[in-house]
Amino acid sequence: MRNLYIDFDGVIMDTITNSYKMIKELGIDLNDSEKVIAFYKELNWEKLLNESLEIHDAFDEIDKLIKSGKFHVNILTHVTSLNEAEAKINFVRQKLQEISIITVPKSIDKARMVQAKNSILIDDYIGNLEKWKAAGGIGVRFSTKLNGKGFQAIAYLNQIIELVKDGEMV
Repeated sequence: MRNLYIDFDGVIMDTITNSYKMIKELGIDLNDSEKVIAFYKELNWEKLLNESLEIHDAFDEIDKLIKSGKFHVNILTHVTSLNEAEAKINFVRQKLQEISIITVPKSIDKARMVQAKNSILIDDYIGNLEKWKAAGGIGVRFSTKLNGKGFQAIAYLNQIIELVKDGEMV
């Protein structure tokens, strides 16, 4: 059984659209990382999660992945604060009970937090996938437009089942 790690923001929940809209309304430049991080640290994550849309029935898709028996499925998400971590964990637990949720401080690469080698990461952010690949992992880009930008791409989480045959990527 292969380890499968799934990003949260931009893959499971569309928190990015709503939070970027809020950042723009506050007049914060997205290139000003200090102000952006401060925004996310102060953000009411419970409210954001409840106002954001689930992407392509992600929780049902994750349940299918778990039931397939092909993967040890985990959620691997960057966080900027304990408040964000707590909100995400509570939110996921309302939907799924049998999944590990690994919160990673934003300053640490996901590939350094868990054993990336021979494991699969589904993420929408190319930077995470590149670091994952460099650590010996398999990166799969989540993109509703199937734009892989150098990686295999999926638009629905359960499509990973078709990409892995007999434990190997096809």
